[in-house]
Amino acid sequence: MKNERELSGQVYEAKEDMEAADRLIGTYLPFIRSETAKFLGRPPQEGHDDELSIAMIAFHEAIQGYSRGRGAFLPYAAMLIKSRLIDYQRKEKRHKGILSLETPAGEDENALGDTLPGDGDHGEDIVMRDATRAEIEELSAQMKLFGVSLTDVADNCPRQQRTLAACRKAMQYAADHPSLLDDFVRTRRLPLSALCEGSRVERKTLERHRKYLVALLLICTNGYELIRGHLKQVLKGGTAK
Repeated sequence: MKNERELSGQVYEAKEDMEAADRLIGTYLPFIRSETAKFLGRPPQEGHDDELSIAMIAFHEAIQGYSRGRGAFLPYAAMLIKSRLIDYQRKEKRHKGILSLETPAGEDENALGDTLPGDGDHGEDIVMRDATRAEIEELSAQMKLFGVSLTDVADNCPRQQRTLAACRKAMQYAADHPSLLDDFVRTRRLPLSALCEGSRVERKTLERHRKYLVALLLICTNGYELIRGHLKQVLKGGTAK
């Protein structure tokens, strides 16, 4: 595989040139297969497993949605592939659930309803848990580059709704200004002055929750689909792009 700088340039070229995008997908097809195999727990079979096609589409989606502010391209693409495969699996399970619960499940003639676990789909829970764990591990590694740990973030989390809302405004301003996020990732410095001016939040409020904001901005930049979904609920009404 080519070095990250060269790959980043190819991704930007592929955004504007469909042939370049096709070449990039072809070059990284082994990577796409590998990510699909991780999800399935076995090598995908071309022409049989729809998951491989979903992963290729997700890789193309990653090309279109990538910016250097998101960090290295391949981890971002891997995260998006995993997220799309999880979405696909959920939809497939919903469609399969249309079968009558009275349909015999096997030779013993027990109905499907008698064989279902009582507390949810454990298989999906395992997939979601593994995917979330992978995102958290990646986020933790990214935060270390900024001198921040998960414990720091937990200790620095706002306790009052008013302060939480202020942090939400600052995060949303950053999410709406990608160049600000690019500078944040490049310099590894929290752009407090720009955040305060743009969001109209008092500097002392943001300074008190600096480590928490570092985590929020990193989540905005690196394609953490599952963590961002949780973040939307935590921030109550915020839109974490």
